[in-house]
Amino acid sequence: MARRYSRSASKDVKRAMHKRKRGKLKSGRSGKKVKSRKQAIAIGLSEARQKGKKVPRKGK
Repeated sequence: MARRYSRSASKDVKRAMHKRKRGKLKSGRSGKKVKSRKQAIAIGLSEARQKGKKVPRKGK
């Protein structure tokens, strides 16, 4: 199966997942703790996208 996004983007997702596990990952402007695994992945991909890494388009 082909990669969905680049290895460097995977590192951003991995970092976000670790932060979530330690309870340090905050979301958006509200700054609430992220508890959902899916939300942590979305934050990691969003950060990778902002850095200009190869990431698929945002779904609707």
